[in-house]
Amino acid sequence: MELINQHTKRIMEGCKERARAAGLSFTDESLEYVVTNRDLLELTPKVMIPTLYDYWVHDVEVLREKGKYELYPHNPYETVINTRPPISFYNDNNPDWLNVMIFYHVLAHIDFFQNNLYFRNTWDYDFTGQALSDKRVIAKLRAEKGRWVDYVIEFARGIDNLVDFHGELAGLFIPPETVCSSRLDYYFDVFLQSEKKVSVSEYIKEVNRYNDCSKSSGEQGEKAFFTEAEQRYPELEAHFTRSGEAQPVRKRDLLGFLLDNSDFLARDENIWMRSILEIVRKTSIFFQPQIRTKILNEGWASYWHERLFLQDDRIRGHEVDFARVHAGVTSMPRVGINPYALGMRLFSHVEEQADKGHLSLEFQRIMDSDLRKKYDTGTATGHDFIFSLRENLSDYLFLKNHLDQDFMDRHKLFVAGKRLDQQRMVWQYYVKSRKAHDYQQMMLDSLYHPPVITVDQTKGIEGSLYLNHTFEGKQLVQEYIANTLMGIEYLWGSPVHLETSEAEMAASPLPQSDQEIPRDEEITWQRVVYAMNEKVLSKKKL
Repeated sequence: MELINQHTKRIMEGCKERARAAGLSFTDESLEYVVTNRDLLELTPKVMIPTLYDYWVHDVEVLREKGKYELYPHNPYETVINTRPPISFYNDNNPDWLNVMIFYHVLAHIDFFQNNLYFRNTWDYDFTGQALSDKRVIAKLRAEKGRWVDYVIEFARGIDNLVDFHGELAGLFIPPETVCSSRLDYYFDVFLQSEKKVSVSEYIKEVNRYNDCSKSSGEQGEKAFFTEAEQRYPELEAHFTRSGEAQPVRKRDLLGFLLDNSDFLARDENIWMRSILEIVRKTSIFFQPQIRTKILNEGWASYWHERLFLQDDRIRGHEVDFARVHAGVTSMPRVGINPYALGMRLFSHVEEQADKGHLSLEFQRIMDSDLRKKYDTGTATGHDFIFSLRENLSDYLFLKNHLDQDFMDRHKLFVAGKRLDQQRMVWQYYVKSRKAHDYQQMMLDSLYHPPVITVDQTKGIEGSLYLNHTFEGKQLVQEYIANTLMGIEYLWGSPVHLETSEAEMAASPLPQSDQEIPRDEEITWQRVVYAMNEKVLSKKKL
């Protein structure tokens, strides 16, 4: 692995000038390395962060990737990581014209990393430097504690998706002009919701009342608001004063809760484990925005590498080569998902919609398909609008708000079904639906969505830890429950309970005749509690 030569660096700097002229925004400094396929295979398990801490699973992943490469040789074009400065890696056999295209793709990624608000927690430090420091800490602990370090890493990584990423992010996005007092935060975030448990309608009434007081009384608005609130809740001031004496409990952040409350980890002989949990938690939070913006990020980069490279005079003589590579990256599969293709086409679709005024309420009310095709207000705001999407959205909001029927019809998309041909014993794929709602739901179901598991301090018995899984229509993977709870029990130092929902299949009635097709089994959901005590798992129904 080595830095690119000066000739290639000049190409990169030229791409930066053209990308900035088109509206992209990123820092001046960047590092570009030339790597071999072997280098990429060894970096992939570490999410392309060379300084990430060592762990035995990384070695297993390297061996697996090398085995796959021997069977299916391929040349990854590039990869870029969100560091300060941004670091990108390029295959050592890329020609200059291909590097131009790839540089535009990489610069769009960097623009996304440095401007999308979901990455706000990564803007203020260099993760590669932090990762190197963490790697040295773990290496030192491994030399002192031996295999126990890997056990703790394994237990921590088993729950590293149960971190409150949005809670971490929430504290970073309060503009100075909208900063609320701690009293106001407590009233709306804790007192009304957790202590009084008011209805949604009542909560909204209080929000509206505060806004009215702020408009009518200006700087004295908060004082006027609390005058009435204290008349309704005389105990408010005492509760607020008492709340300042205790730190907020991180109930939705299991790793954070263990760090704050585990007596086992607080023992002098176990203090070293806290460093490992902090490292695993911090690493997980750093990578959370990348997995939540995969379609948006890759679509943004693909949109710009196509747009900028087609305007670049260096494409001359390589039009066919570009078309072949670009099609391989951004072709839309009939079955399955290509985030590059979907994101790029959705950005282009939304830009065109904004240019023609199709995002207005007036257009949405038009039902006639011919009138919808002819509708064009000439607003030409698409360029600015897609930049606002790049700044504010995640994959979920991007798909939920902008994947519509017009997009489905334009690209002839559909939801594919799968059934077994009993006679020939082969799987058949068929068009199950062409409705935007069904396709959108299929895409949303494919997104990263860790389970919502909170700590319930009201149900723990004699120091045990009680976890409550908020059921959202998808049960936990049962084969992982035992090992995961065993790791949590070790880190907590006492028994652990997990309340969740599991499917129970209701027996379907037998067909009355050979011609009648039996109905699908109906699913009912049963609430159960798993208990892990001294590495023995038990389960009971509620």
